[in-house]
Amino acid sequence: MFEILLSPDAWIALLTLTFLEIVLGIDNIIFISIAAGKLADGDRKKATNIGLVLAMVLRILLLLGISLLTALNEPLFHLDTKWVQGSISGQAIILFLGGLFLLYKSTKEIHEKIEDKSHDANQVASNQTKSLRAAIVQITIINIVFSFDSILTAIGMTNGISSNPNDALIIMIIAVVISVLIMMLFAKPVGDFVNKNPTIQILGLSFLILIGFMLTTEAAHLSHLVVFDQSIGSIPKGYLYFSIAFSLMVEFLNMNIRKKH
Repeated sequence: MFEILLSPDAWIALLTLTFLEIVLGIDNIIFISIAAGKLADGDRKKATNIGLVLAMVLRILLLLGISLLTALNEPLFHLDTKWVQGSISGQAIILFLGGLFLLYKSTKEIHEKIEDKSHDANQVASNQTKSLRAAIVQITIINIVFSFDSILTAIGMTNGISSNPNDALIIMIIAVVISVLIMMLFAKPVGDFVNKNPTIQILGLSFLILIGFMLTTEAAHLSHLVVFDQSIGSIPKGYLYFSIAFSLMVEFLNMNIRKKH
């Protein structure tokens, strides 16, 4: 069942995905803290931990649901026009819509972080409550909203890593569990690090643009799409890993230079 963990590609995917899940989860921690801000100290800690456990459970359930949908590889309809030919399956539609969602969400998030940093925080703060139950309900809603980009990122990072779809699911679930446990144990230091280095979050969101583009091209490849007599191939995962590793290396070098100065 866990033979996939013997593969180097699987470990690279797991480490990269865990990192992205943590970076994407920082906003989740911030908004959970804001939502629980008016509770008593004991209830605040309880609401935050319940919120993070809910985030983990919701993401695993969404992973199971979307993984079932992406297994629908039988063609639903065919395209045969002068410029475009292909067979569109349920899997291709899910990946294509997921890719578009990631492109939209990441671009919007980058814009808000640069132009309107307090937009989401203000919305959450305006609905704060002193009731533990109401705070947990609000936290659950926040988790649902913030789970989609996380889940689509997981699918983009692991899609095609193995011929067995259960292997990819195992990697995704392990990454989600590890990232949530790290956030529960080290929420403050991780949050402080990312807040002191906001470019890390911008980098993470930029990686989502890459993953969104990869999902849309993968959808076209799975549909055997031919556009203007050119067939669309899949993008090797190695390109994505190299881009992420190189960008992070440059950013850590910049952080060291900033510290020295």
